[in-house]
Amino acid sequence: MRAPISVVIPVLNAQHVLAGCAASLMEGVEAGLIRELIVSDGGSDDDTRRIADEIGAVWISGAASRGGQLKRGCEIAQGTWIMVLHADTQLEPGWSAVARAHLTLEKAGFFKLAFGSGGVPARLVAGWANLRSALFGLPYGDQGLLVSRALYDAVGGFQDMALMEDVALARALKGQLRALDARAMTSAAKYESAGWLRRGGRNLWTLARYFAGVPVERLAATYRKP
Repeated sequence: MRAPISVVIPVLNAQHVLAGCAASLMEGVEAGLIRELIVSDGGSDDDTRRIADEIGAVWISGAASRGGQLKRGCEIAQGTWIMVLHADTQLEPGWSAVARAHLTLEKAGFFKLAFGSGGVPARLVAGWANLRSALFGLPYGDQGLLVSRALYDAVGGFQDMALMEDVALARALKGQLRALDARAMTSAAKYESAGWLRRGGRNLWTLARYFAGVPVERLAATYRKP
């Protein structure tokens, strides 16, 4: 029987983090869970392609839009389950046993968020993210997603959008998401660069505006301003 999970990772100049993300997946390969790794590129001009080739990933490329990149990656996935991860995220040891148990369920799963550095601010932000996910069913992309192909297709999958593709899919999966008892360790670089309070506040404000109906293109333009 073929391994059930296709892993899809969207990338854009991810040469410094992709190998680490892939290394954390090796226990899933050894456990017979991972069928393929698909790296969906949005126009990298660094060594990301070389690293993807070295780790044996399937490489596809297209316009830079995380929603579009995920959509393209999931479209070619051959597994009966799809796992989506960001390139700067590493699953902590022991995740494969948790994932295997989840495959017996019909719901989609997401991991508990943690940061690789940042001390108290990192723990507070991660704590809020995990609480938000548990109470409102709104995990973000850096928490990963494990969903069956059947359920993914049934709710329409990822939309080709520059921002909030993770929230849009989470809303489509309302009532069909559960937290997995394993952690996704995500890089704190963006928070440490922008400032934990500023970055966290920007995320909340962007989410509120999205729910209020502000077009994603406007949100993306504002979100990416320094």
